Amino acid sequence: NSENLIYLKQQAPLAQMDNIGFSVKDLEDYRKTNHTLVDIAEHHTMMFILLGREVPEQVQASVVSANFFDLLGVKPFMGRAFVPTDEQHGAEAVLILSYKYWQKNHKADKDIVGKIFNMNDRPHRVIGVLPPIPQYPVECDVYMPTSACPIRSSENTTSNRSARMLNVFGRLKPGVTLEQANSDFKTISANLQNEYPDAYPKNSGVTTSLSQLHQELTKQAQPTLLILLATAIFVLLIACANVANLALARLMSREKEMAVRKILGASRSRLVRQLITESTILTLIAGGLGLLLASLGMRLLIDFAARFTSRAGEIQLDSSVLVFTLIVSLLTGILFGLLPAFLPEKNLTKVLKDRSSTISRGSKWQHLRAVLLIAQVSFCFVLLIGAGLMIHSLVKLQQVNPGFNPENVLAIRIRPNWSKYQTNKDYHLLYQRLLDKVKSQPGVSSAALASTYPLDKLAIAFGPANQGILIENHPSSETEALPQVDTRLISADYFQTIQLPLIRGRFFTDADNSNSLRVAIINSSMARNRWKDEDPIGKRVSVDNGQNWVTIIGIVGNVKQYGLNKDFIDEIYAPLMQYHGASNLLVRTAMEPRSLVNQLQKSLYEVDREMAIPEIETMQAVISNSIASPRLTTILLGIFAALALVITITGITGVMALMTTQRTQEIGIRMALGATQFNILWLVLRQGITLIIIGLTIGATLATTLTKLMSTLLFAVEPTDPITFLIVSLILIIFAAIACFVPAHRAALIDPMKVLKND
Repeated sequence: NSENLIYLKQQAPLAQMDNIGFSVKDLEDYRKTNHTLVDIAEHHTMMFILLGREVPEQVQASVVSANFFDLLGVKPFMGRAFVPTDEQHGAEAVLILSYKYWQKNHKADKDIVGKIFNMNDRPHRVIGVLPPIPQYPVECDVYMPTSACPIRSSENTTSNRSARMLNVFGRLKPGVTLEQANSDFKTISANLQNEYPDAYPKNSGVTTSLSQLHQELTKQAQPTLLILLATAIFVLLIACANVANLALARLMSREKEMAVRKILGASRSRLVRQLITESTILTLIAGGLGLLLASLGMRLLIDFAARFTSRAGEIQLDSSVLVFTLIVSLLTGILFGLLPAFLPEKNLTKVLKDRSSTISRGSKWQHLRAVLLIAQVSFCFVLLIGAGLMIHSLVKLQQVNPGFNPENVLAIRIRPNWSKYQTNKDYHLLYQRLLDKVKSQPGVSSAALASTYPLDKLAIAFGPANQGILIENHPSSETEALPQVDTRLISADYFQTIQLPLIRGRFFTDADNSNSLRVAIINSSMARNRWKDEDPIGKRVSVDNGQNWVTIIGIVGNVKQYGLNKDFIDEIYAPLMQYHGASNLLVRTAMEPRSLVNQLQKSLYEVDREMAIPEIETMQAVISNSIASPRLTTILLGIFAALALVITITGITGVMALMTTQRTQEIGIRMALGATQFNILWLVLRQGITLIIIGLTIGATLATTLTKLMSTLLFAVEPTDPITFLIVSLILIIFAAIACFVPAHRAALIDPMKVLKND
């Protein structure tokens, strides 16, 4: 029962941190003292290197508590789940594989259980394989118990209450509400803060928050998917209005046929049943074709949803979708089949004598067709406005200057076997060897290592690496929130490699190492926000509560680190050779960067054969991928809007053609009395354009209200953007006018003598 699964967060609102995670000590206390949860499980993700293969393979591992799968209610497809003894200190290192990883990377080997994987030099035995289900709460390749992770099982992690790295979820006890659980945990949090004040700084405002796990996993996807759902409903309404008009027209054309059937003894109910049968067969066929198209487009929808939620794999054409489609198809067929039941009874003799098969212009059914046409235009206008706003927003997004030059730069994600490097000296030697090797390659202009890089998808997923800083000679009270800055480690040539301009001071050099003064470079946003009119050069800051101070030596430009649509944030850069922790290599080339990929891979393996290189892409591709979600949303909305436009224009053409046909006698008389072809052309056009303008007016009113719901999806574009409204109006008017012109032109070519003679 996923409704009872609860996601727990420790938040630090004063430090602007939505989730600071839990430490092992936090978790132990919450487990022991809470009264509302059956149990609590932990997990966090780590990257490991699978050795013993042709090329070292990066494996994403989820480090979990032994009760993880029991709490989720998941049983392995093969083998066994973890047991409490698996996470005891000194226990054998064991693994459970995900079904997808087992299928894709190990070719569904049925003898996989019991095999040994060498992960970062340590042997791990496979004890199970998960069933083919969506992974909760994140998708990983393998799962390991806490004792198998060197960081999780270290003394510093298990004993330090401030070492917060764990994600936590639990299951509510029967009869307990989410509100009760929240109250329980807030009480525990307050008690812990009183007991351990150093671990919960007052200037962070630490608190707990509980929410349903499935809501937490889908909250990012909900706004976009709801808008797409609303779009699909609008298309359905447009299609229904179109079908209603066609059904009404077909019914009118069969008026004599129905009269003959009735004279021959058919009852009104018998005729209605016949029409219901005919329309239902058509709607069921249409529903089947719709399911076929849906199955073809399923991959696109899953890829789209995967950008927002780890539950995208749950999207499928299951029995509920089939039942829903069947019900909608049946109801639509019955509804339109019942339409004749609402028509007034007519004199059968009069119907049979009527040779013109016309309906007077004042007929209420003529008015109904006009109303349906207006509805189509209104709904179509709303969809076109939505798509137009997204297109305008995407164009604006693509024009944003990221703050650096991405041309001819490769971003290479590297994963060394860190177990081989135990000290800072070991790390620094590796960094220097990597840089020296890459820089010596033909075609390489410069290279740098970094903890992350601009618009990196992993950095975007995890968010800024915020640190509270102390600024020398800027005293703050115990309860005042510390300024938050995004921190990153870079090697000396980083700014030259991405061509980020220096505003003042100097760049890092190779002399900024572990033996020199600790220094830092800040961005112009931090300089402006923290020092205003002062010069920050030479000033000192601390990111560890005053234990160590670093001197600011330079100011660089701002960079769009976490999204082209995000504001600049305060950043501080530190030299990599004074610390350690870089898993990304940036290379500027003198030629097309993709041409150097194989050469660079070979050179990196020459430095460390056990290094995994999971990803290499150009920085231009990185930027393009960073806006993949709004681009895909725009494409989907554009497809819906184009479909709506086609349906609407088809409907306008059909309705105007029918109206013109029904006025054939009137047009013949007008021409006989002296009306010119232009008069007739304008007569029909005016009727159609009047209905279209009414539809546009209603649609504009609807769009003005409904597009406000899209504000979170738009960038630098107002929901009521006048340019978009103007362009969309012109597009719809032009297409609609063309649709009206075809039947109007036909009407203008009518031969009045032939019409009057036939009549």
